[in-house]
Amino acid sequence: MLQCIFLLSDSGEVMLEKQLTGHRVDRSICGWFWDQSISQGDSFKQLPVIASPTHYLFQVFREGITFLACTQVEMPPLMAIEFLCRVADVLNDYLGGLNEDLIKDNFIIVYELLDEMIDNGFPLTTELNILQEMIAPPNIVSKVLSVVTGTSSNVSDTLPGATSSCVPWRTADTKYAQNEVYVDLVEEMDATINRDGALMKCEVYGEVQVNSHITGLPDLTLSFTNPSILDQVRFHPCVRFRPWESHQILSFVPPDGQFKLMSYRVRKLKSTPIYVKPQLTSDGGTCRLNVMVGSRNDHGKTIDSVTVQFQLPSCILSADLTSNHGTVSILADKTCTWNIGRIPKDKAPSMSGTMVLETGLERLHVFPTFRVGFKMMGVALSGLQIDKLDLKTVPYRFYKGFRAVTRAGEFEVRS
Repeated sequence: MLQCIFLLSDSGEVMLEKQLTGHRVDRSICGWFWDQSISQGDSFKQLPVIASPTHYLFQVFREGITFLACTQVEMPPLMAIEFLCRVADVLNDYLGGLNEDLIKDNFIIVYELLDEMIDNGFPLTTELNILQEMIAPPNIVSKVLSVVTGTSSNVSDTLPGATSSCVPWRTADTKYAQNEVYVDLVEEMDATINRDGALMKCEVYGEVQVNSHITGLPDLTLSFTNPSILDQVRFHPCVRFRPWESHQILSFVPPDGQFKLMSYRVRKLKSTPIYVKPQLTSDGGTCRLNVMVGSRNDHGKTIDSVTVQFQLPSCILSADLTSNHGTVSILADKTCTWNIGRIPKDKAPSMSGTMVLETGLERLHVFPTFRVGFKMMGVALSGLQIDKLDLKTVPYRFYKGFRAVTRAGEFEVRS
């Protein structure tokens, strides 16, 4: 049972406080948490569960905002962490983003959402589609009406349709003129390449995102050609666990609209779709940099939105970098970004130039790490493939579509 939720900004300011039970949690716990965060650094922010002198704390960090929950009683820690992740996801969808200004501008809606999502410390309604029926998302019209009429509540006067449904995440009387289901495989590749060009780590985090518009109460089954490669799978509450456990088939009654059906990881991949080869040589107070980027083209797909970013070492006084494709920009904080865009087929993009070291420094002793970004449409680099999607219990036909996209996650090349 959670007793209180705080939302903290990057500076440690308490932006929002929500007491969940009759036992009031003092704000001084936030001061203790922030003191520990400053003294221990980033390692403290990576701890999901923290034992303070008076409370157990659970934290989730998203887009510069810390979601902090407190309790003094025994409870499953994963339930608290999952709930905080749901709160962050719901706020992100409602507000169109997640930052300090959006939270402060819409704090009434944030309080209303928390009132519906948790009751007396226990999670209650966390499904986005149901919450949108209960609380209207913010828009310009609602803000103007609240100013004119003086009423600021966005809570609906009627119960959502799911209250009369046999599944709590779906409205009972949904009707569509055209029935359709779209399934997207959205993946992020995390890779680490050492200074010798060897692949140290390569894995994919992926999500199966579904957009469903089907009349009635459909029962869907989704199967993959190679489900054995999946690891650390997490499911939406609509998924029946027994068919997956026995046959690796997803059987579910979908929520109406867009939702995340499952997430997964695929580990120990052998290659990346793109290569980045940095070369650094320094002597006599100057440093020569050359970076080559190219596509391995194993999948025959175009690689778009390619970027290479790195931080110039503090000992660099000035840098003159140019490229034969794309643009190179250096910010005041010495962040260098090379925007390549789409990799051309007729030449390999390269960036080169010289950097001047501090006076008295002959060689460069601190080498930068290159962070790579890219996007590939039409391919899931994990190798996961959808076999088929079937609709049961409903006699009519429906349209189904499948897409895949892979982006770079924590993709680093060391020099």
